[in-house]
Amino acid sequence: MSAATDAFLAMLAAERGAARNTLAAYARDLAQAEEAIGDLAVAERDAVAGLAGKWAALAPASVARKASALRQFFGFAIDEGWRQDDPSAALPAPRARRPLPKVLGHDQIAALFTRAEAEAAGGEPKAVRLLALIELLYGSGLRATELVSLPLSAVPRDAPFLTVTGKGGASRMVPVGARALEALGRWLALRPQVPPSRYLFPSAKGGHFSRVRLFQLIKALAARAGIDPAIISPHVLRHAFATHLLEGGADLRVLQTLLGHADIATTQIYTHVDSARLVALVNSRHPLATRTTSD
Repeated sequence: MSAATDAFLAMLAAERGAARNTLAAYARDLAQAEEAIGDLAVAERDAVAGLAGKWAALAPASVARKASALRQFFGFAIDEGWRQDDPSAALPAPRARRPLPKVLGHDQIAALFTRAEAEAAGGEPKAVRLLALIELLYGSGLRATELVSLPLSAVPRDAPFLTVTGKGGASRMVPVGARALEALGRWLALRPQVPPSRYLFPSAKGGHFSRVRLFQLIKALAARAGIDPAIISPHVLRHAFATHLLEGGADLRVLQTLLGHADIATTQIYTHVDSARLVALVNSRHPLATRTTSD
């Protein structure tokens, strides 16, 4: 990549606290754009417009993400005095409709946990670890990265809360239910001490458990529980946590805090998933709900 894009990525990390995965995505998109049209700090407007043709086969969401990365870079380049013009208007602006999240039903959640609890009943460490992992995914709504990188110090002592470091390095307090606390206690009694690790879920080399392995174990558990592995992932359990809380009457702002969403608009997608409950809520709680048309 050019020195300009390197500087832009450094700014995202230092000033905006961008997460590692976010920086990697920006780096990839900017590098691919530079491969196509050269140094972005000096690229001509016509060359920028030509990216639309190179992105023609991509999904609208991918085009929107790439265009967003370039728009932010061009704004940064102007601020730094590297460019006098802003060619962002030449970039395509597809309307990417955000897909509704996959959500497991209550029966599927029950089947998954019934299987996990039965396997953990024998006290085998890997089975107990898996039970603790899914309890935290569904019981506290953690992201996969947040879960596998939890430090041992995050385990609650006096209060039933985890301290979680989310996207952009933002910290939040996440409540831990009685079931998850019990599963954590069982895991801590079996957690290996060698090699030494500061993580709650250590790897064999002393680092932390990997996201890839977490995906694999959850899909394998689903298959053993009679659930199609294609419809489940750590993120699907997080979605189930959010949707089932909303069904139970949770406030959207509270849900935003629990999920660690910076923008309430991200949380609002769950209102589409739970639209039936919202309609029933309006019909039962609106001031005019008890009035008849003849009143």
